[in-house]
Amino acid sequence: MIRKPVVSGKFYPQTENSLNKMLAKMIDPSLTKEEVIGLVLPHAGYIYSGYVAGATISRADIKKTAIILGTDHTGMGSPFSIITKGSWFTPLGEVKIDTEIAESILRGSSILKEDELSHLYEHSIEVQLPFLQYIRKDIKIVPVNISRAELKELQQLAIEIAEGFKKVGRSGIFIASTDMTHYEPREVAERNDKMAIEAMLALDEERLFTVVEKNNISMCGLSPTCTLIKICKTLDAGHATLVKYQTSGDTTGDYSSVVGYAGIMIW
Repeated sequence: MIRKPVVSGKFYPQTENSLNKMLAKMIDPSLTKEEVIGLVLPHAGYIYSGYVAGATISRADIKKTAIILGTDHTGMGSPFSIITKGSWFTPLGEVKIDTEIAESILRGSSILKEDELSHLYEHSIEVQLPFLQYIRKDIKIVPVNISRAELKELQQLAIEIAEGFKKVGRSGIFIASTDMTHYEPREVAERNDKMAIEAMLALDEERLFTVVEKNNISMCGLSPTCTLIKICKTLDAGHATLVKYQTSGDTTGDYSSVVGYAGIMIW
């Protein structure tokens, strides 16, 4: 698959120069880098969520391969999809798929399907790429889209992904792409997001799933985030920290209806 950008000029600048200038304001290369297994990053327009993503990714040691767990917004294609060959493009250039890791994950999974359609117009993976390219020009990715599902299926998927990854024997970083509460007053968003974030920091995907479902929290990337937590624990993670949280209201000044964004590191 040659996947061209679909939200450049909408979620982020469409020219290389403009995009680099924006990212330079959001990413701090001078920060000490942590050896992390996973990140939770937002995927909204950069003017809203870019400083959360930038602050978080600035503190992570970005390995040569990023396995990105995207959120299914379009409903197209397979509900659990991976692409094992090809390249994705952004205004910063080409990002190749790590075929070796992608094929190993696919071979070991009873749930994932090779499917390009689900990735064709989905933005949740695409918006992560310029941040990764800015930090590491030779970055490769494994794109995985995950739809809403029962927790047991997500936990099984996580184990399969982790085992497929381990078989290759190379390093990598896992990223779950999600925004938090959507279009609620700031007080409601912050209260709901606090409950979800506390579950994430406890590395408890069961608690996160229950909290989001029970409180009807409009966290679009619940499935990839639960999957990420289980992956990281399977790979021996034991700690998580919140790097930054804010809402769209911090950009617009309108706090009557906001979207929440969280940046979390897991190691």
